[in-house]
Amino acid sequence: MEYRFVTEKDTALILQFIKELASYEKMLSEVVADEATLKEWIFEKQKAEVIFALEDGKEVGFALFFHNFSTFLGRAGIYLEDLYVKPEYRGKGYGKALIQTLAKIAVERGCGRLEWWCLDWNKPSIDFYLSLGAEPMKDWTVYRIAGDTLKTLGSEK
Repeated sequence: MEYRFVTEKDTALILQFIKELASYEKMLSEVVADEATLKEWIFEKQKAEVIFALEDGKEVGFALFFHNFSTFLGRAGIYLEDLYVKPEYRGKGYGKALIQTLAKIAVERGCGRLEWWCLDWNKPSIDFYLSLGAEPMKDWTVYRIAGDTLKTLGSEK
C-alpha cells in the first residue's frame, strides 16, 4: 500500500472522509467540524496528523491520529481517532496497511502503545482489530465532558 501524510491543501478531503465515517457510524448529525477548524487544529496548532491510503494515487482511506501519554510507561503513545476505508476499497488490505503504518510510526517514534476506541455494535471492525492481535480493554469505561457541561465546568472557580 502506498500512503502519504496530508498537506494543508487536503483539508476539504479530510473533512469529506470524516463525514463519510460519521455517516457509516450513524453519527453524521454530530459532525460540526469545518475546513477552517481542521486547518487550525491539524496544520496551525499541529494537534493531529492524518495519513491517506492510496490506490493508483487516489485517496481511498484515511487515519487521523495524535500522541497521548502513558504515565505508567513514561512515554507517548499514538491514539488513533479515526480509521476509515471507502466501502468499495474494503477487503483489499488498506485498513490493515494503515494500522501497520501507524504501528511503524509508533515504533520509529519510540512510542509504547497504539490504541483506539471502537463502537460496541461495529462487529466487522472489532473482528478486524482482533485479527491483528488487538486486545479489548476490559474493566475500563470511557467518560466524556463536552459542550455546555465542559464550558460550565471550565468556568467554575
